[in-house]
Amino acid sequence: MKTIVNVPLLLRQLIDCLVLTIAYLLTHQTVCALQQVLHYPLNIPVLCISIITWVATGVHLHLYEDFRSRPFSYEFMALIKTLLLHVCILTFTLFYFFKMFYSPRLFVGIYSGYIFIGMMFSKILIKKLFLRIRMKGYNVKNILIIGAGETAIHFHNTIAANDHFGYQCIGFVDNEPNHALNGKYLGPLSALGHILENHEIDDVVLAIPESSREETENIIVTSEKAAKRVKIIANCYKHCTSTVSMSLFGHFPVITIRSSPLDHTGNQQFKRLFDICFTVFMLITFSWLFLLIAILIKITSRGPVIYKQERWGLKNKKLTLYKFRTMEMNTEYDSNGVFRPTLRNDPRVTVVGKFLRRTNLDELPQFFNVLKGDMSFVGPRPYVTPHHLELKRTIQHYMLRHLVKPGITGWAQVNGCRGEGDRIDQWQKRIYMDNWYIENYSFWLDCQIVFQTIVNMLKGDKNAY
Repeated sequence: MKTIVNVPLLLRQLIDCLVLTIAYLLTHQTVCALQQVLHYPLNIPVLCISIITWVATGVHLHLYEDFRSRPFSYEFMALIKTLLLHVCILTFTLFYFFKMFYSPRLFVGIYSGYIFIGMMFSKILIKKLFLRIRMKGYNVKNILIIGAGETAIHFHNTIAANDHFGYQCIGFVDNEPNHALNGKYLGPLSALGHILENHEIDDVVLAIPESSREETENIIVTSEKAAKRVKIIANCYKHCTSTVSMSLFGHFPVITIRSSPLDHTGNQQFKRLFDICFTVFMLITFSWLFLLIAILIKITSRGPVIYKQERWGLKNKKLTLYKFRTMEMNTEYDSNGVFRPTLRNDPRVTVVGKFLRRTNLDELPQFFNVLKGDMSFVGPRPYVTPHHLELKRTIQHYMLRHLVKPGITGWAQVNGCRGEGDRIDQWQKRIYMDNWYIENYSFWLDCQIVFQTIVNMLKGDKNAY
């Protein structure tokens, strides 16, 4: 079997140092060319500080973890976080300790751009290179699977179907042989020590959900005596998502099968601060627009300017949502008390209402919901009570979207999931996108959604009616 040592941490850090050095030299030449200066002195201490800062922040932000079994998006996010912190520290250093440094703002801007391009190129190149190497049988970790049941077989099939993970199964150990193992059954648990001694194995994977505490302890002790790492597949693996996490409560490892960045208080506070600042800015800047819309609604149809509707928000609690009224009064329910959702070309929508709905301007009063704390600017859209009760009953994972505050706009909305949604698969897609946003929240994702919302408002959304 072909095996070589995995790329060591030191080598990955040295490649990053090389990228930083090249980016620094390119930035130096670019700044000289832009300012038409023949030569600026090359400040080596700044380069050294940059390299030390990058490596230190990279280690702190998990840039150098083993990403072999994860998509590139994980490494990309670690790279972005490292770059942002690196830029902040470097900017502070230049302005406070190198006050005579030439054009610090221009330098940091260009330097950051070169670093981003260089790091992206190097990380993608290395990932593709080692993918090819692993597919040829090199740089592969050998694993031994303890168990031969359903869990063990599913785990084996997963690594067999994903060569880029870089794992190869040496065989299975279980007290009960499984004839479906195609000759990979190596023996019972009592022979584990002998099997570990006679095979080249990197990791032992425990996949016996029904094993007793004594069996588990014996497997761990035997494996560690043979200097092998032990990984345990949790019994709840079928319910776990890509955001599964584990924490310690005393000496008890507790698995959270579905986690979100918004579980952390710091992210919640930052998102709330962004909501308040952005909402106050929008209210001040577009106060004239609120007044204009209110006047147009009042002079073109009878009824109040603001429409209030019961919806459901954080922790499945009711909230009163505010909108500019876009429909004739008392037409939300029919004579039998059945809710009537808005349809395309709905005759109940007023002339002004059609424009407000198409441009999403009818949602502007929800800024007051944000200030009250009922909603966030970006989040899953809250649904009216009849829809909420129906979706709660029929759509898988629907209630998970109520783990965070609802939003004025959201990931599903900017991706075209609006309108009637009369099929189960359409609603399921919306809920999937809402839950994806919750599990992948970041400030930059919120900025992207805000930008896409503005673009949709300017060009008009065909699904908004």
